[in-house]
Amino acid sequence: PNAARAAELRAECARGFEGIVQRLWPQLEVVVVGTAHGAEQLYCDALRQADCKGLPFYCPFYRAAGALLGVNLWPEEPAPRFLLCPDWAFCEFLPCPAEDEPQTVLLGELWEGREYGLVLTARPGEYRCRAGEVLRVTGFHKQCPVVEPVRRESQVLSVRGESIPEERFCRSLCRAVGMWPGARLVDYICVESALLGAASGACAPHYEVFVELRGLRDLSEGQRYKLDQCLQEDFPIYKSFRFKGSIGPLRLHLVGVGAFAQLREALGSPLPMPRVLREERLLQLIQSTVIS
Repeated sequence: PNAARAAELRAECARGFEGIVQRLWPQLEVVVVGTAHGAEQLYCDALRQADCKGLPFYCPFYRAAGALLGVNLWPEEPAPRFLLCPDWAFCEFLPCPAEDEPQTVLLGELWEGREYGLVLTARPGEYRCRAGEVLRVTGFHKQCPVVEPVRRESQVLSVRGESIPEERFCRSLCRAVGMWPGARLVDYICVESALLGAASGACAPHYEVFVELRGLRDLSEGQRYKLDQCLQEDFPIYKSFRFKGSIGPLRLHLVGVGAFAQLREALGSPLPMPRVLREERLLQLIQSTVIS
């Protein structure tokens, strides 16, 4: 109905979509996101490089296991960190690495620079539940600890006890994609070969990685090997297992456009995207979208 505004939109879209959000709404000051840490940073980076180029991002709250736990008081900082609010939920913490007989500590017993597994009592019927989140204490605001989420324990890759965290795997994957001319990583997910059962063949345990890319419609064997090579360079334990043949070569699959939209729909939850699949039905779904 607003012909003048419609003409503006057409003109801006014709110029391309890089930075289009700020061109369409010049007074827009910030992009507020639900999650901006770990492998979810992948989506923020994609927006920063394209549609939302030139705009700052702000993640105001920290949530885990459905509970609201902290607030980000430092919107200007690029890496989000959160003040844990003592009356929002009852939090306990398990020191990392785990001890033989782990004992939880409370908010007032945390040490700056150390990492802790989060244990929550937040909702009726859920008492002292491990949230699967590891937090690093970066400092204190008055007497309350300030933390940054480090990793999700459930999203660690391990077929021989090598334990590759999701955020470090993501960095290795992004480095490999950077070696493929014209490629941009849209999304990815991993599977440990044990979930494939007999379909994985008689080879040693290994990872299977499914990626959605822009700018490439196929991958050569040399390009596929780059990821395995990056993992060996970044993780000496993985390299040792690969050298001994205890872990087989990584298998990389390219999926079609929209594959991860289908996966999110099948997950049926607004939770952060898993990076290691644990369910056969989801594995079958992502396998059905492979194009190369």
